[in-house]
Amino acid sequence: MKEAIRAKALELGFAEARFAPAAPVPGAAPGLAGYLAAGCHGEMAWMAETAERRAQPRALWPEAASVIVLGENYGPGRHPLAALDHPDRGHISVYARGRDYHDVLKKRLKALARWLVERHGGEVKVFSDTAPVMEKPLAAVAGLGWQGRHTNLVSQRFGSWLFLGEVFTTLEIPPDPPEGDHCGRCRACETSCPTGALVEGRIDPRRCVSYLTIEHKGHIPRELRALMGNRIYGCDDCLAVCPWNKFAVPTAHADYLPRAELLAPRLADLASLDDEAFRSFFSASPIKRIGRDRFLRNVLIALGNSTDPAFAPVARRMVGDASPLVRGSAIWALRRLLPIDDFTALRALLAGEESDAAVALEWGEV
Repeated sequence: MKEAIRAKALELGFAEARFAPAAPVPGAAPGLAGYLAAGCHGEMAWMAETAERRAQPRALWPEAASVIVLGENYGPGRHPLAALDHPDRGHISVYARGRDYHDVLKKRLKALARWLVERHGGEVKVFSDTAPVMEKPLAAVAGLGWQGRHTNLVSQRFGSWLFLGEVFTTLEIPPDPPEGDHCGRCRACETSCPTGALVEGRIDPRRCVSYLTIEHKGHIPRELRALMGNRIYGCDDCLAVCPWNKFAVPTAHADYLPRAELLAPRLADLASLDDEAFRSFFSASPIKRIGRDRFLRNVLIALGNSTDPAFAPVARRMVGDASPLVRGSAIWALRRLLPIDDFTALRALLAGEESDAAVALEWGEV
């Protein structure tokens, strides 16, 4: 039965299929508790709200006996950090350049689950990312790989480029052996982090560019903005430098192939998007979920980091935007793009027109 399930998973397009008991992962619960107690989850309140279910698979579903852990390869076919060399363009994380993997992965998980019930019986539940499942510890226990010092899963076959999903089942399936840690003394991921969010195998999301550009809803802390460069959605630095990526292979899934317009989009073009255009442009993309205002906040920070005065008119247009988040980011960008005298003159011209405290602060911080 076990090998039949694995064979079916590969037939459906999964790159890996391994098995784990539906039992607590050793060390995962206290590790999560300490992480939450230190406030490292930032604004991600759902991590604390679901901590009990997250730490114990059977708290999520008491009848579960085994977990089938699936991996899908989304390896890039070109250098993942190439856009960082072009400050007039935006860097989008590899995983977000194609279709939203949540939709693609869930569909394939459901197909495997249906086949499993029809062929071998039992009951099933499927999960992918959005559910309170500690996916990476489970994947390590199942032998898909190990949690690297960047805290993501590393595979000897696919490097750092695996999406994860799970099928919980009431069937008793013998587990696979866990994968040991193969990071050794390597610290490439830690030293590559642009904001210093990785320390000794632990991540502080409050400094992580992926968290700041995706999960963080407000103004990004001033001291971190210049460190973000042109990263406008996510960050791949720590994944891309992992030496195990030498074994990675480009994905064969059409849904995960990058849209040409998302490989290195022009920042000036993105800054012109209104809400309707944003929704249309990012249809079926995970980027759509953060909304136009947060996305333009990221784009304007990248424009400011370009230090190219030619972008000043683009940022100037956004000073009148309806969103305080966009307006404040536009002001910050202008302060980096305009000569100090021109910025001071603009501030004087528009003095008294801004009632939002956070945006007014941007004007005052010269």
